Amino acid sequence: MTGSLQEKNGKYYAVINVKDSTGKRKAKWISTGYSVRGNKKRAEQFLREKLREYELNQNVVSSDVTFAEYLGKWLSLAKLKLEESTYLSYCCIMQAHIMPYFEATNIKLNEISRNDIQRYINQKFANGRRDGKGGLSAKSVKSHMVIIRQALTEAVKEGYIANNPCDYTTLPKLQKFEAGFYSEKQMRALLNAIKGERLFPLVYITAMLGLRRSEVLGLKWDSIDFDSHILTIKHVVVGMIKVIEKDSTKNKSSNRSYPMNEEVEKLLLSLKEKETENRKLFGNTYNENDYVFKWDNGNPYKPDYISSAFKKLLEKYSLPKIRFHDLRHSCASLLNANGCSLKDIQEWLGHSDIQTTANIYTHLNIERKASIMETMEKTISL
Repeated sequence: MTGSLQEKNGKYYAVINVKDSTGKRKAKWISTGYSVRGNKKRAEQFLREKLREYELNQNVVSSDVTFAEYLGKWLSLAKLKLEESTYLSYCCIMQAHIMPYFEATNIKLNEISRNDIQRYINQKFANGRRDGKGGLSAKSVKSHMVIIRQALTEAVKEGYIANNPCDYTTLPKLQKFEAGFYSEKQMRALLNAIKGERLFPLVYITAMLGLRRSEVLGLKWDSIDFDSHILTIKHVVVGMIKVIEKDSTKNKSSNRSYPMNEEVEKLLLSLKEKETENRKLFGNTYNENDYVFKWDNGNPYKPDYISSAFKKLLEKYSLPKIRFHDLRHSCASLLNANGCSLKDIQEWLGHSDIQTTANIYTHLNIERKASIMETMEKTISL
């Protein structure tokens, strides 16, 4: 595989000699995105990376390659471009669903059709659960199709197939999202019930501040200023297969600060004291890190553990079923019910777009509606 840098209109282009689906060589021009002045080293690095991608991919053009084989090759290349958490999520879906299905069909890449993709969609929606208990949700099937579409889009770009068969498929209809939330009474009942539980500080702080799961798990001691009584969101922890730590938030608006009330500060100080005790108790086996929420041996909580443990707490105390993320919805609903403006709620939750706040979090609970009804009765009573 050969290639070179070329200049055009003041920009660097990577020109790579590739073979199309017929085996004929052609020059492929790819913009590096770099201007000529002062960017030669960056452009050369871009060229090297592109050459590596094409070298890894050059064996895929064979007319005998199956779609499953192509998917495996595509995923190895996608790893170079995707966020680690996204890549691991793709791996999980590919290994559990997509690869086994298409390996069984043994269909060739250059023969894949709309009907083949549609059969996959229909099968997964009707009977795709691995435990045999029915089909996957429309949302899950859509996430599968995101992966398949990306892979086939790349195949079209490289000239392996003429068009993307995903363009003509029909996905199951997504159900309208209804966020769950607790009323003020239910929230008090939850917090009173679990006050002696290990996860109480984490649940309380999540509900009070309306945090995402990744944000509360990403809290570090360097984010907490006890002198100024300020807590700042600037780290997150995500991951399906393994814990992935990021020193960045979901978006710019997600990086925000909160004043700490007395209860939040008291809980955090208690956790810090407990951490000091555990460090002495476990000695050299203690996992040194700066995370606030973790096991006694210092290992940070995994995201999936928090969701499952929260579910078990609700069952233990016979509380209404909601997801852990619904604590965030509940915070927004309670803020709304107590007269906070949409802009205030947006900033509190760290939404980059106020429309997100308006679309998802402006649910009026029944108590708020009753209050409004009383107001209307007084206003226009007969």
